[in-house]
Amino acid sequence: MRTSFKILLCSALCLSTGAQAAKLTMDDKVARWPRATTEEKVDFATRMGKAFSSLSPSLDRNYFIKCLEETANIGNPRDIKLEEAVKMCVAVDRPPSEPE
Repeated sequence: MRTSFKILLCSALCLSTGAQAAKLTMDDKVARWPRATTEEKVDFATRMGKAFSSLSPSLDRNYFIKCLEETANIGNPRDIKLEEAVKMCVAVDRPPSEPE
C-alpha cells in the first residue's frame, strides 16, 4: 500500500513538472508556437494581454493569439524569440506618434 502511494506521488510530481516545463516563455523560439497546445497558446496570450492591456485595451488575449499565429505561420521566423514577436505585435498595434 505504501509503495503504491509513493508511486502515485512520484507520478503526480513528474506530471506537474512536465506541465510546467511545457509552458511557453518569452525565451522560446517563435517556431515553437505552431507546435504548442491550445492551452499553452491561450495561457501565454493571456499573460501578454494582462501585461500590455494598460498600453492599449486592444492588446488582449485574442489579439496576441492572432498576431503570434500570423508571425509564426507567415514567412520564416527562424530564430526569433517570442519576446521579439511580442514586441512586434505591440508595435504594430500602436498608432504612430503624431507630430507636435
